[in-house]
Amino acid sequence: MAALADHQDDEETSARIRDELVRLYMPLVRREARRYRNRGEPMDDLYQVGMLGLMKAIKGFDPSYGKPFVAYLLPMVTGELKRHFRDTTWAVRVPRVHQERRSELNRVIAEFTQKHGRTPTTREIADALEMDLESAIELIDASSAYSALSLDTPFGDTEDESALGDTLGVADGDLETVVDKTSLKDALDRLPERERRVILLRFFGNKTQSEIAADVGLSQMHVSRLLSQTLRQLRRELLS
Repeated sequence: MAALADHQDDEETSARIRDELVRLYMPLVRREARRYRNRGEPMDDLYQVGMLGLMKAIKGFDPSYGKPFVAYLLPMVTGELKRHFRDTTWAVRVPRVHQERRSELNRVIAEFTQKHGRTPTTREIADALEMDLESAIELIDASSAYSALSLDTPFGDTEDESALGDTLGVADGDLETVVDKTSLKDALDRLPERERRVILLRFFGNKTQSEIAADVGLSQMHVSRLLSQTLRQLRRELLS
């Protein structure tokens, strides 16, 4: 860090030193990110958030503080991770009972998918949660207000396991009754071509996020973000 401070006016040398610091502290960032991996966020997203903290720490550290860089770095990384979870909570106001049952809903979907090789219908979710069909629909709809990929919750034991949202793609006839198909078609037609294609592949083509990523030439994480953003946009239009 002292070397970086000594070469602030030498852009090429400063860039080389910053790159070396990033390489050196990447394992620490990944370790800190892994501490948050069971909160329903993709590991790659958490890692990128942690890396943002690392870059801020490299930029903001002053050797004259009199403490080692790692002591400055750790609070920056954990602070970014905590801020990420604070900022990606419920996108709209949702009844507490639905907030409390969201994790239960995700668990039911994950367990059913693992056992049967397909996602459950709304009625099967209602039966598993011991609630009536209308309440199950309300819970599913409310859970979609939780931003930042609650359906990317991993349900395996390895770092590269499948994500819950990546298995979805089975049509659910019970939900068709709550959608105004004409309004939906109009909203879809107003989307940019790429976003419209991603939505159509996902929900009408029964494609997984991995398959969509290969089809449109994007990363799976980018596809996941596009889905979240576009679904929020569609929801706003359909409810307006």
